[in-house]
Amino acid sequence: MSVNTFREDEFQRTVSKRETLTRLYKYLFVYKKKIAVVLCIMAVTIAIALVNPLIIERAINVHVAEGDMVGLLRLAVIALVLNVIWLIGVKVRTIMMAKISNEIVLHIREQLYTHIQTLGLQFFDGRPTGKILARIIGDVNSLKDMMSDSVTTLIPDMITVIAVITIMMVKSPALAMSAIATMPILMVGMYAVMVLGHGRWQNVRKKNSNINAFVHENFSGIKVVQSFCAEDESAETFDTILDEHEKSFIHAVKLADAFGPTIDLTWGMGGFLLYYIGIRLLGMGATQVGTFMAFATYLSMFWSPIRNLASLYNKIVNNISGAERIFEILDTDPELADKEGAYELPEIEGRVEFDHVTFAYPDEPERDVIKDICFDIKPGETIALVGPTGAGKTTIINLISRFYDVKAGEIRIDGHPIQDVTIESLRSQMGIMTQENYMFTGTIADNIRYGKLDATDEEVIWAAKTVGAHDFIMKTEKGYDTPIQSGSGLSVGQRQLVAFARTLIAKPRVLILDEATSSIDTHTEIMVQNGIEALLSGRTSFVIAHRLSTIRKADRIFVVDGQKILEAGSHQELLAKKGAYYNLYCAQFKDVLVG
Repeated sequence: MSVNTFREDEFQRTVSKRETLTRLYKYLFVYKKKIAVVLCIMAVTIAIALVNPLIIERAINVHVAEGDMVGLLRLAVIALVLNVIWLIGVKVRTIMMAKISNEIVLHIREQLYTHIQTLGLQFFDGRPTGKILARIIGDVNSLKDMMSDSVTTLIPDMITVIAVITIMMVKSPALAMSAIATMPILMVGMYAVMVLGHGRWQNVRKKNSNINAFVHENFSGIKVVQSFCAEDESAETFDTILDEHEKSFIHAVKLADAFGPTIDLTWGMGGFLLYYIGIRLLGMGATQVGTFMAFATYLSMFWSPIRNLASLYNKIVNNISGAERIFEILDTDPELADKEGAYELPEIEGRVEFDHVTFAYPDEPERDVIKDICFDIKPGETIALVGPTGAGKTTIINLISRFYDVKAGEIRIDGHPIQDVTIESLRSQMGIMTQENYMFTGTIADNIRYGKLDATDEEVIWAAKTVGAHDFIMKTEKGYDTPIQSGSGLSVGQRQLVAFARTLIAKPRVLILDEATSSIDTHTEIMVQNGIEALLSGRTSFVIAHRLSTIRKADRIFVVDGQKILEAGSHQELLAKKGAYYNLYCAQFKDVLVG
């Protein structure tokens, strides 16, 4: 199975920017009523901003020219009131849009997280956890300002630019044309950013994802790093990854930063042309001072939004790559899904049938891991799966839980084909334990209750007592309320017992133990043996164990190798056959047998 590591950039499919933006802005329509209020406030603030130069024009051309101080004072009061309203309106619309954008970001993050949980093991096996975190956190965060500015900057500034051009054209076409004559230069700059900048910012996000993947992987395995004194090597690797990110960021920023001087150049040239045409060609006499001052103000009002729009465009080019990465995952269909017409699996007894089952992993469809396997497990039976690494033991139990779909054949639970029932109703009646036995941050009771979130305190204590965990729990500082973090403070055996209790409280009808005791020593294994027997009692169980001493009591033992089940029988029956199981047993206990 191919895996994307922190040393490799993620593959990202090419998507139309227009398509991505359209899809992103659809989230705004959920808040159309609130945005309508924001737009109304914008209309008032834009109108006031557009009136200000006209007030200046009237003040100079009329009241100052005629010496009408009373009229000038009256106009000043009107201007003051209007601009106070403008200031309040801008503040209110900014706060409203900040709240809306935060809610949108929260919704997208929840949607992304929920969708990722529906994806199969192939998705998680194919990429480091840190790269998934980068999309849920970093890429989603990048959308916040972009969503807000798209309303508070894009709409008012576009309206302002159009309105200013219209007003200038009405008042003096010659001056208006002089002010906007340098626009083609700006358009060339925007095109360069669109063509070159997008790919550069995509690369930045990929490098940032690599950093997240390395940090998560390194700190998750910090015990290994420290035990091998590999801190210096890890630091060097981290420096290399940081250097790659820095280079990609500088490469992208150089183009983005070059955009600012382009705007300043076009603004300056537009101002020069305005004054040159207004003074040298038209003559001051042909243009009243108030009108000229109004045009100067409008010129600033024209280029300031242009600067804002260019900055927003730069931000969109930067952050749209984050949106693309988010939508790419949202568009990833679960490898497994309930088929149309799937029904709820009723409460089961635990009969499991494999009917000529063949399986190959999706990325290697021609290489069968298991082939034409058949067996019929009765309710309550304990089945042990043994065999060399890579023989297909874990594949078999993954197929029972429907983490993958079979290539051929059929698996049935109590006669129900598992592909015909809903995945949730299937897995909710199964308990799966691995050698990792992850402990979540919280109390011991929280970790046991994870198997049944609505479990009462009495049920938690019952589960702990049944598997033999109650005594050691009561000896901890706060009993069941003792806080733990990733299992710290608990021995391997204690974590095992807590995990047993967590599985038992769910009351699964089919139990799967995948190397559940491989990480503990023989003494600890004896300590948890009662817990294992409590788990196995009364339910169909599949046990994978390399340590053959743990599966002697199994009802049947399947020796898996060469894509099939070579032998099946009880411990004594298989030893008597002196076949594959006998050879495995002898190899593992040769010192005892010789002695």
